Amino acid sequence: MSHAPNAGAIKSQPSIAQRYIDSPEKQQRLYKRTLLIIVISQIFGGAGLAAGVTVGALLAQEMLGTESYAGIPSALLTLGSAVAALLVGRFSHKSGRRLGLSAGFFAGGIGAIGVILAAVMNNVWLLFASLLVYGAGTATNLQARYAGTDLAQPTQRAKAVSVAMVSTTFGAVAGPNLVEVMGRFATSLGIPALAGPFILGAAAFLLAGLVFLLFLRPDPLIIAKAIAEAQKADQKDQAATQSASTLSGNKRGIIVGATVMILTQIVMVAIMTMTPVHMKHHGHGLGDVGLVIGIHIGAMYLPSLLTGALVDKIGRMTMSYASGGILLAAGITAAFAPADSLPLLITALALLGLGWNFGLISGTAIIVDSTDPLTRAKTQGTIDVLIALAGASGGALSGMVVANSSFATLALGGGFLALLLVPVVVWSRSSRKSSASAQVSS
Repeated sequence: MSHAPNAGAIKSQPSIAQRYIDSPEKQQRLYKRTLLIIVISQIFGGAGLAAGVTVGALLAQEMLGTESYAGIPSALLTLGSAVAALLVGRFSHKSGRRLGLSAGFFAGGIGAIGVILAAVMNNVWLLFASLLVYGAGTATNLQARYAGTDLAQPTQRAKAVSVAMVSTTFGAVAGPNLVEVMGRFATSLGIPALAGPFILGAAAFLLAGLVFLLFLRPDPLIIAKAIAEAQKADQKDQAATQSASTLSGNKRGIIVGATVMILTQIVMVAIMTMTPVHMKHHGHGLGDVGLVIGIHIGAMYLPSLLTGALVDKIGRMTMSYASGGILLAAGITAAFAPADSLPLLITALALLGLGWNFGLISGTAIIVDSTDPLTRAKTQGTIDVLIALAGASGGALSGMVVANSSFATLALGGGFLALLLVPVVVWSRSSRKSSASAQVSS
């Protein structure tokens, strides 16, 4: 009965679903076509998310007249993405990826338009409300990575995530480097310069949603559920004898995958949020800020194809270890880099992006491995809520830490927080060995 909301979606396309159930070749063709649609949409989506990351804090600082609350935009954006992650996950669970993802991107586009209006009206409360809605685009951009895994084989899952993420790079890197261009364009229209990137963000999110709405057919999640239902019907006896240790392993995998992504998100958002403010405070212009954040976002997404291959080849847990080590190196570099040293700031933010990349792809693969297709979208949405809330906490606290201490303290604290990934992964491996020993002895 718990899967009733999905039955209608599956039954509405019985002949289409059956064709894919009966043909692994067609499943693979749809998997590849789905990845292509994701690539196109994510190019737009990446440009949309870059606007808030690059100038959100600066816009709030200009409107509020203080640095103390410069982390609030990032917190609101990530809080909004938390609510959207839950809604997009539930909507996708009920109606499929096509409608869930397109609705999320459309909401993000509306939020970006609201930010532009807030800047024109110099209305801080409208800015805050719009950033909450704008967060829907960020959440959807992240959730799109799951659509590529719906029909992927176990050995293709990390690669599928990486294809979705690397395609985000093109828009995400271009966005920050268009800050000055969009600022001049906005000024020519009588709009404050810092609102310029949100003009790009609005157009990008709306186009991303349109691509999913028009072209993601047949829906990969609906087909994946139909395939899972057919397989369960053929394997009732095996399902009935599923061991408690297997269920325990799945729960443990969900906990570990979620923890890896949550910790990497906190560290990345906290340091990234305050870097533009730190740079501007020490005399760097918008061009320098755009360059550093552009390289940071490039490091978040561009290595994804290599990362996906490594996660599938050498293991999810090993790459989680690597994520913690790289994030520590990023924190130390950011803390001790002279404020006027652009190369060292670029290095620190590039390492920050790379560590996040390792953590997100390995954590996502662990989650997909540990969930059932029939409930996967709902679980993924719930986990992305926790990730977004973690980012919101990191963003909100980052401004307060810097205002009351220093950017170096924030960077060092974030780097050492990332080391918590090590005991989490060790616990997972020791628990798995214990389960395996128990099965052998029984």
